[in-house]
Amino acid sequence: MSSSLPDGFDVRFATEADAAAVAELARAVEDVVLGAPVITEGDIRDWWRVTEPGQNVWLVESDGHLAASATLWPRGVPNVWGDVHPELLGRGLGTALLALAEARAGELGASAVRNDVFARDHGAISLLESRGYRPVRRYYEMRIDLGDAVPPEPTWPDGLTVAPFRDGDGPAFHEAFAEAFSEEWGATRMEYDEWRRARLEADDFEPELWSIVRDGDEIAAVARCDAYRYGGGWVAGLGVRKPWRKRGLGLALLQRTFRLFHERGERSVGLGVDSENPTGATRLYERAGMHVESEAVTFEKKLT
Repeated sequence: MSSSLPDGFDVRFATEADAAAVAELARAVEDVVLGAPVITEGDIRDWWRVTEPGQNVWLVESDGHLAASATLWPRGVPNVWGDVHPELLGRGLGTALLALAEARAGELGASAVRNDVFARDHGAISLLESRGYRPVRRYYEMRIDLGDAVPPEPTWPDGLTVAPFRDGDGPAFHEAFAEAFSEEWGATRMEYDEWRRARLEADDFEPELWSIVRDGDEIAAVARCDAYRYGGGWVAGLGVRKPWRKRGLGLALLQRTFRLFHERGERSVGLGVDSENPTGATRLYERAGMHVESEAVTFEKKLT
């Protein structure tokens, strides 16, 4: 591994034991950029379930303290998220991490690399633009405060039934989820065994928060939720297969997730969505009472 770090800084690959320190760094950045630090060690560990820290996560340290980090997800067009401690900006740490990530993407045979930043992080945006990156997509984190009132009871289309995830549902759920999101920008399919290890074998997997809607023997829609991500309950994915769209199923499934979280005592529920989602998901979430909490921009750079 080579880098162009300033004197006094060293870089190494991460290990699982570094997750807490990476979360602390991310919170410091969130505090300055968003005014609301929410990232936890659990969130970082969830990131790392679909990459390899020993190959795709770089840590920059000085005197034993974490100064900067970057995580690369290798599937499809490699994607990066990086953080530099606010007190160490302007020292070239971000530039060095970008160079490492771009070199790794090249090793993987990629013709481009993407980098996500908060829309409010003007310094990071300027750095990316100076290195030839251009904005290609925007994503929202949307959230709802459920309050004390029980969320509305969902209304299901005739003939459809809903149940939580059960043992044996894995392959069918995985297939339905992949199909529902196949038209998403940048969608890449995760093979079942990798998905099973990352999701079903995760130590915080709670199947009662996952939902499957069936029309007879066929799966019409699915929802995968995490008990606590990014400061509250988290809808990691809610998808309706094409033959069952435009029937109110997405709203019903979202209302069901709100009720599940409310029953557990969770009052804040969030999710991430592509601002240009082809199914109109953003409008659906607004109708359900959600609002945009923060915005991220995906930048892309051609490597060849």
